[in-house]
Amino acid sequence: MKKSKNILIIRTDRIGDVVLTLPMAEILKKKYRDSKITFLLREYTEPLARNNKFIDQIITLKSDPRELSFSEINEIFKNQNFNMVFVVSPEPKLALAALINRVNVRIGSGYRWYSFLFNRKIYEHRKYGRKHELEHNIEMLKSIGINHQITTKNVHFNIHSDIKSGQIVQNWLKSKNLGNGLKTVIVHPGSGGSAVDLPINSMKELVFKLASELNINLIISGSKAEIDLCNDVKGKSNAIVVAGEFNLEEFIALIANSDMLIANSTGPIHIAAALGKWVVGFYPKVASCSETRWGPYSKKKIIFEPETDCRNCTVKQCAETKCMNSININKVFEQIKSIIEKKK
Repeated sequence: MKKSKNILIIRTDRIGDVVLTLPMAEILKKKYRDSKITFLLREYTEPLARNNKFIDQIITLKSDPRELSFSEINEIFKNQNFNMVFVVSPEPKLALAALINRVNVRIGSGYRWYSFLFNRKIYEHRKYGRKHELEHNIEMLKSIGINHQITTKNVHFNIHSDIKSGQIVQNWLKSKNLGNGLKTVIVHPGSGGSAVDLPINSMKELVFKLASELNINLIISGSKAEIDLCNDVKGKSNAIVVAGEFNLEEFIALIANSDMLIANSTGPIHIAAALGKWVVGFYPKVASCSETRWGPYSKKKIIFEPETDCRNCTVKQCAETKCMNSININKVFEQIKSIIEKKK
């Protein structure tokens, strides 16, 4: 195919979803070197793709596409002349706009009621959790003949913060006397609510042990809406709370200046893994939100699941039986300690 590729990748959901889609850009760019790669994202996730050298254009939506009219969606495609689109996050209005605007190659799930809008269909059920989300995304490329075997050794996310954000974070670290040579650990207790979290009391217990038994810089992060949660998790420890203090690009820079991030199944754990940091995650034994499907895609990780003997678990069942309470915080702490105290 001699015609140059003008490729659109659609991922309009959350931070973790976007992080696990970014490697598609590099693979496509290396296959089609003269191509133009565009990412369609929500406005708040845009910093994840902003400094990616394999992405030529970013188009943002101010809100969830389900909340936008079709005319607003259609405007995105006008005068763009896309000839290939990957609808990674399912959305019928975007799929319809691609058809109406005569995108030649339209790739998406074959299991949706609107799948007739695609002419390259992907027949894989993601909800069963048999593969990692990143692997599902990369396998969409098989529809155009790209058979790329992704591994933790060859994957690149290309997430970078800009110089200004890096300087803001450096100044903040100095103001808090955190430029002291100690290892920096971030605990991010909140989540988007798509999985089952480690109980707050368990997170508080872990923070207390980290603060009292390890010589580290300890930061509790979260959104502005999570200030109370973060202060609750901090308790009487000497941890520093940064809920709502940084925008996403600055938060990326903060993670880049840390050594480890501890979190539930949520966006920041994927950012940290993408930046090559150690990550400690808490995941339920629910197929649709398990570590197999949504874990950080990295070798530098420790994952804890409920110690209960449950199978075919559901989110509702896991929450009702309080499975995550079975995670032993002493074991969590000891494994974190072994990494923190390991010589570089």
